[in-house]
Amino acid sequence: MTADAPRHTFQPHEHLRRPADFKRAFDRRRSAADGRLIVYVCENGLPHLRLGLSVSRKNGPAVHRNRLRRLYREAFRLTRQEMPTGLDLVLVPRRPEAPTLEELVRALPRLVRQAARKLEKESRS
Repeated sequence: MTADAPRHTFQPHEHLRRPADFKRAFDRRRSAADGRLIVYVCENGLPHLRLGLSVSRKNGPAVHRNRLRRLYREAFRLTRQEMPTGLDLVLVPRRPEAPTLEELVRALPRLVRQAARKLEKESRS
């Protein structure tokens, strides 16, 4: 990798870690969903996106939940250039079955844009 190449790694400042940040996203109640995933969004006032994952125990044992988290993080890493910035995202898998990475790469930007439009529409009114 050259010094001029852009970094596509998932940086520590892009993680949602504090429970208050998750609560703010859930309380904002702006979301978009499909059959596999719910995406909650709220403004963060930063020039970048931050990602949080909420994977319930209903999705299986810890090994399976961690695999889901890795899959969703990778989809975020690959598609974050396609999404609007300045948002906190909380992803909630609906099913324990892991979708393919290709399905997530198609669905994630679309769902984030849908939820961001809801935020924008609300701020205009």
